Amino acid sequence: MRKTVRPAVAAIAGIVLEAVVTISVQGGAVAPKGEGRQGSREPIAPSPATFLAWVPKGLPAGFAEAARDLPETGPVTAVAEDHAWLTRSWDTAGRLVDRTSAPYRIPLDTIAVDPTSFAVFLDPADRHRVDGLRDGLGVLSATSARLRRLGPGATLRFRDGPRVTIAAVLPDRSLGGAELMVSSDTGRSIGVRTDRYLLLRPARGHVVRSGTLRTLLRPLLPEDLGRLGRVQVRTERDTPFLRPGDAVLTTAQMKLAFGEFAARPEPGRRGYLDIDPAWVDEHMATTHVPLLGGVVCHAAVIEALRGAMHELRRRGLGDLVETYDGCFAPRFIGRDPTAMISHHSWGIAVDLNIASNYYGMTPDQDARLVEVMERWGFGWGGRFIVPDGNHFEYRRPPAT
Repeated sequence: MRKTVRPAVAAIAGIVLEAVVTISVQGGAVAPKGEGRQGSREPIAPSPATFLAWVPKGLPAGFAEAARDLPETGPVTAVAEDHAWLTRSWDTAGRLVDRTSAPYRIPLDTIAVDPTSFAVFLDPADRHRVDGLRDGLGVLSATSARLRRLGPGATLRFRDGPRVTIAAVLPDRSLGGAELMVSSDTGRSIGVRTDRYLLLRPARGHVVRSGTLRTLLRPLLPEDLGRLGRVQVRTERDTPFLRPGDAVLTTAQMKLAFGEFAARPEPGRRGYLDIDPAWVDEHMATTHVPLLGGVVCHAAVIEALRGAMHELRRRGLGDLVETYDGCFAPRFIGRDPTAMISHHSWGIAVDLNIASNYYGMTPDQDARLVEVMERWGFGWGGRFIVPDGNHFEYRRPPAT
C-alpha cells in the first residue's frame, strides 16, 4: 500500500536548492501562449575554452568525424552515456557496500570516453587521472562518491562486463554531471554504447561563438532526423555541467534529493521500468490535489504541486488545467530503452494538457500556467530543444 502524502523534509529542499544553483535553463524552443518573445543579440566575446554540442536521442553516425573535419574546430571528443546496472560494490578494504537483490539493479549514470582525446578537456592538474581508464579503471564524480560512500580503490560490479576499480574521484563538472567515467572499451562491456554529445574547442586562430558553431554543425546532420534533427550548443559560460539536457537535475542530484532506487527493464513492456516495490512504498504518495484529482507523485513534491494548483484556482485560472496526464511513471525517456531514465521514474514531473502539447509539437500552454508552475519550482519542458510542452519537472523549492 502506498503511503498517504507527508510534507517534504527540509533536508530534501536543501539538497534541491543546492543542486539547482548549478542548473541553467535550456535554450527555449518557444514561449508559452500569451508571452511575448524578446529578440537578443549574442554578445561579442572571446571564444570560450570548450563547447558542448548534442543532438536529441544521441549523435548520428559519422557526426563526430564530420565535426572534426571542420576547419574551425580543434580538439573534439565524443562522449557516450547510458545507465550501467550496478549489482555490488566494495570499499578499498574489501567491505561490501552496495548489494542489490535480483532481479533489481542500481542504474548508474555512466559516461564512456577515449582517455586521450577526453583528457584535453579536463583541468591540466587532473588530466593524468584518466590514464588508468585504459586499463579498465574508473573515475567517480564527487557526488557519486558521496552517494556510494566510496573512493579510490573501491570496486564496482555490474550486471554485464568486468569489475571496475576506482582510480580517482573528480569534481562533478569534470564528468559532465555523470556518476561514473570509464573508457570506451569498458563502457561497451557494461552497456554504455550511445554517443550522446561532443566536446569541442576552436581551432587555433579561429574565433567561434555558439551561434556560429551551431550553424556549422547543423548541415552535418542527416536529413531524415525530422524533429530530432536539431543540434544544441553550450559553452562553459552557459552551464556548469557540459551535458545534454542541462535544464534538469543530474541523476546524481536526483538521487541525493529524492532517493536512489534499484530497478530492471520491465519484462513485456518495452521502454518501461520495474522499480523495487520497497522503494516505491517508501517514497511515493497517493493523495488528492485540487484541479488534478488523485495523483501518485514523490512525497517531497506534493506540497509544491498542491500550492501551484491552489494558486491557479485562487486566481480564477483553474480552467487552464484541462487534463492531468500523470506523474509517477517508471520508464525511459520517450519509452525508448536506449534512452536515459525519465525523471517521471522518481515521481517528480507532471504532465498537463497533453492533447495540445505532445512531445515535439509547438507548445500551446498558457503563459499564466507556466508562470505559476515555474514559481512553485516546476521547470517547463516547452523550453527544451525538442519541446515537451505538457511536461513540468520539479527542480527547486518554491519561490517565497
